[in-house]
Amino acid sequence: MMPTPSTTIICLLAFLAAAAGDGTTTTTHLHFYIHETFAGDNATTASLAPSPLAAAAAGSNSSFGSVGALDDELREGSDAASRYLGRVEGLVVQADLGNPAAAWTLLTLAFAGGDYNGSTLVLDGRVDFGAGDMERAVVGGTGRFRRATGYSLMTKFGNPTPNTGVFEMDVYVTTMA
Repeated sequence: MMPTPSTTIICLLAFLAAAAGDGTTTTTHLHFYIHETFAGDNATTASLAPSPLAAAAAGSNSSFGSVGALDDELREGSDAASRYLGRVEGLVVQADLGNPAAAWTLLTLAFAGGDYNGSTLVLDGRVDFGAGDMERAVVGGTGRFRRATGYSLMTKFGNPTPNTGVFEMDVYVTTMA
């Protein structure tokens, strides 16, 4: 015997209610520092593809279309010896014809240890490295951050050496129970 349409709808609604949890949300504020090394034997950034425009025009300084990758350290403090929290892995694409300091970024914060061990957060958005605050959307996560939403704010903290940079980041994450 085939189920009636009303039985099917009731079953579907029950499934969706169970999958959604109890509907309560939790907001978590995370604060940490990203340590990046631009050059040398321990570089955490790499250029994957140069701009095709820079090669086409002699003397051009356009970086539009360039692609880079990063695998930076995520630390508790601004000091390189502070507690290690995990990695920041991602892509940076220079996608703004008018502003060479602006880029589209896709980052995964991969936590290694502590309360968030094995969990990840995924951040996506356009940032202007020449501006003060850089904001990205939290578009997902795994582990403790499954179905995460929210936003992050990042500022350049400083350059401890000519080959390194430190960024301070606050992430406001909302998850459902």
